[in-house]
Amino acid sequence: MKKISIKLIFILIVINISAQTKSGKLTGDTSLPSTTEELAKIAAFEKGDYKYSVEDYFIKPKQSHFRLSPDGKYLSYREKDENGKKHIYIKDTETNIVTRALEEDKELITWYGWANNNRLVYTHDQGGNENYQLFAVDIDGSNFKPLTPFENVQVEILESLEEQPDYMIIEMNKDNPQIFEPYKINIVTGEVHKLYDNKNVNSPISLYVFDKDGNLRGFSKLENEKYSVLYYRTSENTPFEIIKSTNWKESFDINEFNPATEYKHDAYIISDLDSDTKEILLYDLKEKKIIKKIYRDNTYDVDQFYLSKNRNHEIDYYSYTGVKNVIIPVSDTYKKLHKKFENQFKGKQFFISSVSDKEDKYLIKVTSDKLYRTYYLYNTEKDSFKKIFDLMPQLKEEDMAEMQPIQFESRDGLTIHGYVTIPKQLKDGEKVPMIVLPHGGPHSTRDSWGFRRSDQLFASRGYATLRVNFRGSGGYGKMFERAGYNQVGRKMLDDLEDAVAYIKKQGWINENKIAIYGSSYGGLATLGSLVKTPDLYACGVDNVGPSNLFTLLNSMPPYWKPYIDLWCERWYNPEIAEEKNIMKEVSPALNADKITKPIFVIQGANDPRVNINEADQIVRNLRQRGYDVPYMVKYNEGHGFRREENRIELYKTMMGFFAKHLK
Repeated sequence: MKKISIKLIFILIVINISAQTKSGKLTGDTSLPSTTEELAKIAAFEKGDYKYSVEDYFIKPKQSHFRLSPDGKYLSYREKDENGKKHIYIKDTETNIVTRALEEDKELITWYGWANNNRLVYTHDQGGNENYQLFAVDIDGSNFKPLTPFENVQVEILESLEEQPDYMIIEMNKDNPQIFEPYKINIVTGEVHKLYDNKNVNSPISLYVFDKDGNLRGFSKLENEKYSVLYYRTSENTPFEIIKSTNWKESFDINEFNPATEYKHDAYIISDLDSDTKEILLYDLKEKKIIKKIYRDNTYDVDQFYLSKNRNHEIDYYSYTGVKNVIIPVSDTYKKLHKKFENQFKGKQFFISSVSDKEDKYLIKVTSDKLYRTYYLYNTEKDSFKKIFDLMPQLKEEDMAEMQPIQFESRDGLTIHGYVTIPKQLKDGEKVPMIVLPHGGPHSTRDSWGFRRSDQLFASRGYATLRVNFRGSGGYGKMFERAGYNQVGRKMLDDLEDAVAYIKKQGWINENKIAIYGSSYGGLATLGSLVKTPDLYACGVDNVGPSNLFTLLNSMPPYWKPYIDLWCERWYNPEIAEEKNIMKEVSPALNADKITKPIFVIQGANDPRVNINEADQIVRNLRQRGYDVPYMVKYNEGHGFRREENRIELYKTMMGFFAKHLK
């Protein structure tokens, strides 16, 4: 189950604003969005007879989201009907009998999983507002139960309890919207029991640590506005004591307790206290000492590791994201499995999506830069692979473009990594337009090698794409990430410019036909680039991007107030005169007079992270100066478009916009 680390808390700037008030009035300036007819005229600029349509790339797969039940008897998946709704089905892996367990209604299911062998849990919000509620249902569709039917309350699953299959540990901000507290919930009856009081709104607990029995063993909280403090107790009858106090810029996170020993204080830790990159440690929480340093890569942060449930919980493998995903086999058993997987899926990346408790069945996701996703079921007893489903069979590998890793040196000497996708039909000596795609975040996240639907769509229309892991991106060690602090709108954009300069030297880019398109922080980078280097780009597309750092900061909800100082350390502090001036300089809405190139703006009205006011500001400011700014707003979407029809319309309009300005 997903856990939140204090190091990750600042990736998402969660702004709890609903697009619709209780009176039913839509938020934002409703006079600003372009009409459907106006957007259709832009889409019409794309002309040509292409083998694959926008729908081919962005239609939702017929089946997806495959999961094995804990006992491996069932395979669950989502299947799309003729109306685009994605229901949840259960398939018996022996008899192949299929049952529909759940029907998706008006609100989209955002996540689902197995709670035990007989029951599923799932979440949805309201129109993308990210106030997720939790529901449960038996695998035959009976005993449906809303588990957290609370208005304006967010819920997150913290732990599944394998030895108590009818219970889970969740957290909610039910009693106080400013803070989250842990609960033990019965997934059959819905009964909840609070496990700990989190009352200090000035120093709230950000991470709870439970063991397999559901006992609260530790927690992390922010103290003195800059320190992450880990508390631990040796038994239920002893008080919590400080185990480790670290600067917020460093990591020391309990991944899980060591189940291979009866000594209950051993835990696996992922930390970068003693190294630049994150490493796996075995740590004695009672004695406060490292037992063993298990694994570290010198260049990349470790992502995860897997413990076998059947072989005394030995480590099967480690993994990290390098140029591509890297899996390092450890146990003898998994080494043999890994070799078998490599031979079966030659030239492809593979990921273990789920495994049965007996480890006799493995659900494997296979992918590459040219293959979206194909799922296989491997049976260890039969030593057999069975292809389950090819999610996008309409896109043939032989027609897809190759994603190539790149590496270059920035103007101030940093090594920067990225990826380019070049149109398959590129001829010798030909120069093509290019679209730069800065990722979101911006900190603690990165771009990686693999299939990107947008990149393949762009390549099919003759556009190259460039993805850059600029300074501040995650995965390359703490010093590289820190190099991006206080550099929004400055050196982080320099890295994009240096990447473009590097590609120009390769000789296959039309230097007058370069666009930039990003979402979330990538949208801010798009706007910022059009302000900072207006002559470099021919046009830009801003998707749910902030435009004004002052209004972005001021729209944070109460429960983010304890973390505002940390946001200011990563971004800028308006209380410091010099940094306030920088915020003015790098806020695109305050510098709209410097934007001279066409821009297309996209926004989900229910966006809880980037308020619709951010998009409204930049559109209004540019239109007041006489610019024609196409503006797409969807009132049933949040931070990014999830609905199939909206996403297809978005990309059809975007392709027309690029055709108009890049061809």
